[in-house]
Amino acid sequence: MTKTQMWQPELETLSRDAVKELQNERLRETAAHIFKNAPVQRAKLEAAGLKPEDIQTTDDLTRVPFTVKDDFRDSYPFGMFAVPGREIVRLQGTSGTTGKPTIAGYTRRDLAMWADLIARLATAVGVTEDDLAQVSFGYGLFTGGFGLHQGMERIGATVLPMSSGNTERQLMMMQDMGTTVLIATPSYALYISELAAEMGVKENLKLRVGLFGGEGCTPEMRVKIEENLGIIATNNYGMCELIGPGLSGECMERDGLHIAEDHFFPEIIDPDTGERLPYGEQGELVVTTLTKEGLPLLRYRTRDITCLYDEPCACGRTHIRMSPTRGRSDDMMIIRGVNVFPSQIESVLIGMKHIGPHYLLLVRREGAADTLEVKVELTDASVLERFSELERIQQRIKDKLRVVLGLNVKVSLVAPKTIERFQGKAKRVVDLRTP
Repeated sequence: MTKTQMWQPELETLSRDAVKELQNERLRETAAHIFKNAPVQRAKLEAAGLKPEDIQTTDDLTRVPFTVKDDFRDSYPFGMFAVPGREIVRLQGTSGTTGKPTIAGYTRRDLAMWADLIARLATAVGVTEDDLAQVSFGYGLFTGGFGLHQGMERIGATVLPMSSGNTERQLMMMQDMGTTVLIATPSYALYISELAAEMGVKENLKLRVGLFGGEGCTPEMRVKIEENLGIIATNNYGMCELIGPGLSGECMERDGLHIAEDHFFPEIIDPDTGERLPYGEQGELVVTTLTKEGLPLLRYRTRDITCLYDEPCACGRTHIRMSPTRGRSDDMMIIRGVNVFPSQIESVLIGMKHIGPHYLLLVRREGAADTLEVKVELTDASVLERFSELERIQQRIKDKLRVVLGLNVKVSLVAPKTIERFQGKAKRVVDLRTP
C-alpha cells in the first residue's frame, strides 16, 4: 500500500521520533486543559500531589492516577466534561443496560477529528468515494452508527443508514442498492450471512469489504463471515469514553490494528498491579486522549486485554499496532482457579463439523466451586435423534476445550436456531451464581 492510499499520509507515516514529540506536545496541552477545566480529574491529580508542570512527557504518565468507569458513574451525567455545555454539540453514550449510561460529549472540533479517524481506518481497507456503505449499527446512544456514518461521508462514500434489525430488509436493500461495504458488529454480520444463505441471495450481493467493531472478533469468526459473504472482513476498535470507533483499525495487511497515535497515547498495564508493561507483553489497554476538547481523559482503563507492538508494517504506516482484543479483564471468568475468556471457547467451536457459530456460557456455583456449561447450537436437528453421534460430538468438544482451557466443562448440544441472535453486541455469558 502506498501513501496515496492513506487518508492523512503526512500523519500516518510520521517517524517514531516525530510521533513522540507530537504526543508530548499534545499531552502538555491536554494536561493543562484538564487541570483548568475538568474538576473530577483535577481533584484526583491534586490528591496524587501533581501539578500541570509535572506532566511534560508520556513517561510522566506513570505517576498519574488511572481514570476509571466509576469516575463517570460518580459524576453522571456531565461531571467529566471539560467545556461549558454550550460548546457540546453532540451527546452519545453507552447503552446503560446495567444502570446509568456513560455519557460522552463532543465539541465541533471533536466531531471533525472523529470523522477523520474513521476516514483514516476506512481508507486503510480500501473504501473510496465509489463505495456504498450500509451502516447496520444501531443509531442510538451507541457511538458505532453515527461514528462510522460521518467517517464514510468524509471520504465521499454513499451512506445507507439502515441501523440494526429487520435483517430481511437489510438483505433486500443490499441487493437493491448494490451495497459494497457492510458496517456492523461481527455477530450481527454472521447472522446476516446465515440468513443470506437461507434466502438464497448470497450470489446477488455486491459486498466486498466489512468494517466490524463494537465487540471482539476471533480469527475463526472472521473466516466464517468471509466464507459466508465472500468479503474481506476487517476489525476496528474504540469505545465511547475515548471517542467511539476510530481509536484503531486494521489495514489491508490485517496484522494488528494501527492506533491513531497522534490523537491517543496507549499503554499496556498489568491489570492486577497497574504496572506499565513493555511492547509485546499482554495486559490491559490504558489510553490517554491527546486532542479531545469536550472529554479529555488521562490514563483511562479500558479493561480490554491486548498487547502493543512497534515493528514496521508492510503498509507503510508507522503508528504502533495492537493485537485484536482477547477479551475484557472484567469479563474474564475464573473457573476453579483458571482464567477463561469467551474468545477461547469461540475459537474451538467455530468451524467444527455439525456445530454452528452460536453458543452460550452458563456460569453456576455448586457448593464452593464455580462450574461452566457451554451450550452449543447444532447445524442439523436430525443429529439430536442419533444418540451415538451426538455423544461423539459432545465428547470431541469437551476434549478440545480441555486442551485449550485446562478444564473439564459441561457441554450441552441444542437444536438449530434456539440460541438468541444479536443485532448489536453479542451477550455470550450468563452468570447464574447467587451473590
